[in-house]
Amino acid sequence: MKKQLEILLFFLCLGVYDQAQVHPHALGLRGGGNGDINGAELSYQHGLSDANRIEFDLGWGGNANHSRMFLAGIYHWDMNITGGLNWYIGPGASVGMYNDGNGGYINVALGGQLGLEYDFNALDIPLLLSIDGRPMWDFLGDNSGLGWGAALGLRYTW
Repeated sequence: MKKQLEILLFFLCLGVYDQAQVHPHALGLRGGGNGDINGAELSYQHGLSDANRIEFDLGWGGNANHSRMFLAGIYHWDMNITGGLNWYIGPGASVGMYNDGNGGYINVALGGQLGLEYDFNALDIPLLLSIDGRPMWDFLGDNSGLGWGAALGLRYTW
């Protein structure tokens, strides 16, 4: 009985890690932040295989005391949950130019991204809708340490 349970759990885990269909290209916007510093990103995803892609984002935003512009690159492992619903995770980095009113500085960060997306291509609509979090550890700049933000994304696929 124990062996049968282990085999059943093994196949259930395989179902959770089923590959998603990654599109060759997706272009759109991500909008969000951490509640203090908010903004938007022009987002491009390039498919590397059926289950992997790389995402490049050009972001801008800020608050009343702080403005920023940055580039981020994230590698994704994309996995299907069911139908058009996928989840993804992967490592990444960013470099940005920030201005806090006392002058500008450069920020470098390492971290990752974890998200959930719905691929409307399953309904013959070339769109991806996503929600994700991106924790990043800042190494340079005035705000070193762990920071993160959440974002809602909408991308056109082709």
